[in-house]
Amino acid sequence: MTESDFVARLEPLKARLYRTALLYLGGEAAALDAVDEAVYRGLTGCKKLREPDFFDTWMTRILINVCNDELRRRKKEHPVEVLPETAQEAFDSLPLRCAVEALPPPLRAVIVLRFFAGYTLAETARALDLPPGTVSTRQRKALALLRLELSDSEEV
Repeated sequence: MTESDFVARLEPLKARLYRTALLYLGGEAAALDAVDEAVYRGLTGCKKLREPDFFDTWMTRILINVCNDELRRRKKEHPVEVLPETAQEAFDSLPLRCAVEALPPPLRAVIVLRFFAGYTLAETARALDLPPGTVSTRQRKALALLRLELSDSEEV
């Protein structure tokens, strides 16, 4: 794949990558940085892509790896002070968002890709390098956990 092919294939995918990164990382700046890093890694490795038909899932996999790297880096940080609540923090504390963030990482990845990034079951399976049956099972488990979590929060 040439660099010009890479750019042409990437253009319609940018919004989808951004939405995925935003849901993984929770902030605009972090999402933009993650997409930039994923595009850089994709551009430097585009000659290694063996099957151009899988470009979308290849780039999504790169983005997921970048997001996971950032989340691991964040775990090592210790905040110095707590900032006052802003409108963004109020939005981030919505029940669905909190429930999705509370899911175990393998289940969260499936939910984010399937329902928030708009991937099909097959695309999600390719992006996560899992069999479609495993993705379907994880989706069912995650949805059951979300239903349970959201129904518990409504009763309180």
